[in-house]
Amino acid sequence: MLADLLVTHARVRTLEGPGRADVARSVAIWRDRVVAVDEDVPAVRTVDLDGAVVVPGFHDAHNHMAWFGLSLAEVDLRVASLEALYDAVAARAAQLGPDEWVVGAGYDENKLGAHPDRDVLDRAAGGRRVWLKHTSGHMCTVNGPLLADLGLAEAPVDVPGGLVVVDDDGRPTGLLQEQAQQLLNALVLPYPVSQLVDAIERAGRVYLSQGLTSVVEAGVGGGWIGKSPVEVAAYQAARDADRLPLRVELMVAADALHPLAGHDADDLGIGLDLGIRTGLGDDRLRIGPTKVFSDGSLIGHTCALSEEFADTPGERGYLQDSAEALRDRILAEVATVRPLPPQVVEVRPRRRRFPALVAAAAAVVALGAGGTLVATQPWSDEPSINISATEAVLRADDAERYVQKFDDGSKATVYRSKELGQAVLVTEGMADPGEGKVYELWLDHDGEMVAAGFMPKGPDNTVLLSGDAAAAEGVGITVEPEGGSDEPNLETAVVFAFDA
Repeated sequence: MLADLLVTHARVRTLEGPGRADVARSVAIWRDRVVAVDEDVPAVRTVDLDGAVVVPGFHDAHNHMAWFGLSLAEVDLRVASLEALYDAVAARAAQLGPDEWVVGAGYDENKLGAHPDRDVLDRAAGGRRVWLKHTSGHMCTVNGPLLADLGLAEAPVDVPGGLVVVDDDGRPTGLLQEQAQQLLNALVLPYPVSQLVDAIERAGRVYLSQGLTSVVEAGVGGGWIGKSPVEVAAYQAARDADRLPLRVELMVAADALHPLAGHDADDLGIGLDLGIRTGLGDDRLRIGPTKVFSDGSLIGHTCALSEEFADTPGERGYLQDSAEALRDRILAEVATVRPLPPQVVEVRPRRRRFPALVAAAAAVVALGAGGTLVATQPWSDEPSINISATEAVLRADDAERYVQKFDDGSKATVYRSKELGQAVLVTEGMADPGEGKVYELWLDHDGEMVAAGFMPKGPDNTVLLSGDAAAAEGVGITVEPEGGSDEPNLETAVVFAFDA
């Protein structure tokens, strides 16, 4: 075999051996794959690195490629003072026509001492519209003319999951936080695909220069971070034109999902047109997880904290929706398609000791089979779903499945992996347990019911049970007072019995 490239006389950090400290002197590449290390391999091209270091490419698990690429053509606001920022705005404004916008990116009020002032921006830009993006991407500042365009010149509006910041007199300062940035969308979106291709290539070249060879684009197609409803087309166009210089996984913004039309038997739920889901593509460009915004950023002081920020007493950030609404949204997004685990054992459960329960419902994988839900920030003290552990149970080689259907059309399914020692409850069409009530979960250990968590309220839920499921004889669900109880209410219980 003839390699495409042979790198010699190098210090190749292989990340192998004790302490991952092994160093090789050569490496051969064929079609973007390492095919040999420290071997004499014939190659089309040989490069002598004269002792330089070679390391594996870095991966960025959360970036905004198009956003960053666009910013490279905007005013660089990574300056040391507000005065320098205003000077940069004035310098760009002097190059523009009266109806053109001054767009900048990268400012950080933590370093500048404050956010830019709308009135000073008006003067610096000579009356032109000004849009300045915060370095976090979670907020921006606009000036008076833009506020007037948005109907916000003298008074704010309420924005779910966001904030139009005002001064002590109630006058908007120009700072738009989180979802309030979407107010600008009607004025700036969508970007042309050709402009996005340019931005993608610009960003990719910078990434490569810094050692990044693969990235996850965290939010395309919707929300305040998306640049076009056909943003995936820009990435495909970039790849087709050989202008996508690194591997990219696209995380679809939750706002881009919508109810899908199909045959009633398909039970499609919400998703993307044509039934596109997580996993579509190849190792160069593919659809990845769903992007969900639960709260904001640490640097912008908009992330939801349980305690006050140390440098801004009284501020704790905020959620972009209620905890219940966020949970319901996530469950709806990941419920569309659920793969059956391999070697599933279909078992009709035996009812033991208990009458029937009005049962439940749930969700698993983002955008369908093979997907992943990435949740970076917890949002409440209520029971949450550990997606990675849940998926591990569903995909376990020894997974067993126990299904129970109820007269009202609801269904509950228990998956158990003895090897992992864990069980997952998936419920569909469950009625609300009632005011002041919760569904409590139990593991049956030789007739003793051991509490194993709670099921979130709502018709569809997935819950990873706590406790040792390997030794359990079954799973029980009961209706209990809010907060649970020490003993199961046998009048409202059902048990999924595991066969020996």
